[in-house]
Amino acid sequence: MITVTEALDQLFALVSPLDHEIIPLSEAGGRVLAQNAVARRDQPPFDGSAMDGYAVCEADAVPGTVLQVIGEAAAGHRFEGQLKQGQAVRIFTGAPVPKGADRVVIQEDVARTGDQITLGDRLDEKTHIRPSGSDFKVGDTLKAPRRLSPSDVALLASMNIAEVAVARKPRVALLSTGDELVMPGESPSPDQIIASNTFGLKALLDALGAEPRVLPIARDTRSSLRMGFELAEGADLIVTIGGASVGDHDLVGDVAAELGMNRAFYKVAMRPGKPLMAGQMGDTVMLGLPGNPVSAMVCGHIFMAPMIRVMQGLPAVPAPRGTAQLGIDLPKGGPREHYMRASLNDGEIIPESRQDSSLLSLLAHADALMVRPADDGPRQKGDLVDFIAL
Repeated sequence: MITVTEALDQLFALVSPLDHEIIPLSEAGGRVLAQNAVARRDQPPFDGSAMDGYAVCEADAVPGTVLQVIGEAAAGHRFEGQLKQGQAVRIFTGAPVPKGADRVVIQEDVARTGDQITLGDRLDEKTHIRPSGSDFKVGDTLKAPRRLSPSDVALLASMNIAEVAVARKPRVALLSTGDELVMPGESPSPDQIIASNTFGLKALLDALGAEPRVLPIARDTRSSLRMGFELAEGADLIVTIGGASVGDHDLVGDVAAELGMNRAFYKVAMRPGKPLMAGQMGDTVMLGLPGNPVSAMVCGHIFMAPMIRVMQGLPAVPAPRGTAQLGIDLPKGGPREHYMRASLNDGEIIPESRQDSSLLSLLAHADALMVRPADDGPRQKGDLVDFIAL
């Protein structure tokens, strides 16, 4: 068996960034920016008013000064004239500041009678003017690679960018295997279960910005598995679920080898998830996940998700970890790195008392995987431990 770190290193060696495509900005949320985006204008494009009030000359900003109002400036409608001393322009938030003005007096500090204003006796020191280019200037860049957040999309729109280059969505074929499986909504026999892993992994891939495709369940025969692999044609990544162990009915590795898979590794020293397999099949990468529901989902977070991120052009790094104080005492750990379903509460993390890899309901209630190193010693409440947020 190899360690989780060694397995990740080998998985990262199997995948590489995909090509990019140009898409409308309206479709860019959640996608990974593949090329730097360059601002095409200054923001703001003019000196703008930050408040509703009156644009004046700094020399006139003296309590008690009486000024003549000569016009108005609103957002999208500038005052075209030249402001001189003794004059003021009524101005609204977002409007261009008139030529000659270098201060906005907020309307609360002004008394107006007809076309004249009198400045109050408690003027603040702020100019209330947003200088041109104070947010960003022409040529400033939003650097790639990065997953585009809603705020990023708003920034790109403000930069006057209508289309962006993003990494192509990784095409992922999900192939569940086993005579015991049926699809949700079907009527299983007393000896069958529902293929839950496929749909949990698809949801994870959707959230990662991949393009998952659920294939028909492959039965525990070589012909059915071959057909499953044939249906996966065109995928960048084939994820098989189940059949990767060493039982008489676990045929995935053998069939994949017959079809030309060059195996990178088999078995990882982790719990849950030991029977993990990976390799290369022509231009396609294969990741063989264990069949137990929790094992498959944990391996999805620990291995599949980082692979997808690399394919999108993001750095080859493990799932991000945080630290929290342990909320209970724990006995000595086992010989494999353990990813324990756990709950975070008020800065403490408490692992579930049951960690069987078949208990999917506990994973649904957990919001973290607490990580215990191999051969971890006894732990006491208050110890700092690593976790991966779910």
